Amino acid sequence: MNRAILMGRMARDPEIRTTQGGISVCNFTVACDRRSRAADGTWQNQADFIPCVAWRQQAEFVHRYFSKGDRILVSGSIQPRSWDDDKGNRRYTTEVIVDEVEFCESKRGGGGRRDDADYDRTDHASASTVDSGGDGFLPAPDDDTSLPFDF
Repeated sequence: MNRAILMGRMARDPEIRTTQGGISVCNFTVACDRRSRAADGTWQNQADFIPCVAWRQQAEFVHRYFSKGDRILVSGSIQPRSWDDDKGNRRYTTEVIVDEVEFCESKRGGGGRRDDADYDRTDHASASTVDSGGDGFLPAPDDDTSLPFDF
């Protein structure tokens, strides 16, 4: 079984491009913490920078809603690949081909990478105006006061 699950922070802004066939592809790097024991026996945190590739709708989602420093959860498969560079040298890399992406923290104050000019507010009505499915009840307000624990 080839399965990778990464939780970390975006090391840089995601880069999106479109193939000649019109398919979106997004490259990004996730910085994940790894604890290791030093020679003196103490624990140290180190960061591993894992390259990831998302395709199609996942690519557009990552590009639109994530930016450098954001926490992200990614799952996918590990895939090595090789290519010849401009000088004819053989290059190798190993990437996570993304199947799923999830937010790991809420965006307070709007957040996201979207441009307000591209954002259609009619498709994203506030919770106070959206019925939760015909049962006559409105969704609860999105706040932390009803949670039994602190963040």
